[in-house]
Amino acid sequence: MRCANLLILLVACTLAGCVERRIWIDSDPPGALVWLNDRELGRTPVSVGVVHDGVYDLRIEKDGYQPLVTPATAEGPVWDSFPVDFVVEVLPVDAKVDTRWKFTLHPREEGDAALIERAKSMRESLGRD
Repeated sequence: MRCANLLILLVACTLAGCVERRIWIDSDPPGALVWLNDRELGRTPVSVGVVHDGVYDLRIEKDGYQPLVTPATAEGPVWDSFPVDFVVEVLPVDAKVDTRWKFTLHPREEGDAALIERAKSMRESLGRD
């Protein structure tokens, strides 16, 4: 009987814990459209819940500004790494991990000369002449 009670208590404790991971994304100027791993999130400031830390593909666009495409890293705290994370997951505590990213968008240069310069830059980055 004691083993059954202990088992029930152990299971109850493992169901009580919760780890919430969230990424907050902001831009200057605000109101830019954000994609994270090709999933549209909305306009800045915006936040999204994630399952794990790591590197994410980020794209931010706003009319009149150069689009920003970059990898962005969400790093978890020490307690969110193996094997400590297992203990935190099963403890009856709520744990939060907030990652905050802020990006500055640069105005897009208008006109034919700017368009040609952007095309040359892209051609060079692709290794084509």
